[in-house]
Amino acid sequence: MDKVKKLIEKITEGIQEKKGKKIVIADLTGIEDTICNYFVICQGNSPSQVLAIVDSVKEHVRKEMGEKVYAIDGTRNAQWIAMDYSDIIVHIFLPEVRDFYNLEHLWADAKSIQIPDLD
Repeated sequence: MDKVKKLIEKITEGIQEKKGKKIVIADLTGIEDTICNYFVICQGNSPSQVLAIVDSVKEHVRKEMGEKVYAIDGTRNAQWIAMDYSDIIVHIFLPEVRDFYNLEHLWADAKSIQIPDLD
């Protein structure tokens, strides 16, 4: 398995560890001039859960892959946090903010995979 796919797998495991929901992996590789190759989009039910998901992803990826996140933005209000792993950007939303910005619709040309919730 190549490094990017393995990284997506570890990001997903970190999200699921803190009960993140509605995980979508958007493959942007077929779209020209994008800022990255993949989006991983999910949601938490409260700002504290969103922050817990961020910490879980960060730790899971660091421990399992030895990779560090390049940048994290949005932790001040924890409604939408973006984590930059270069080829992959992880978006962690509160449900109402996710509905408002609707990244899945905005990037509708991307191939997307929905990961079933664990519970």
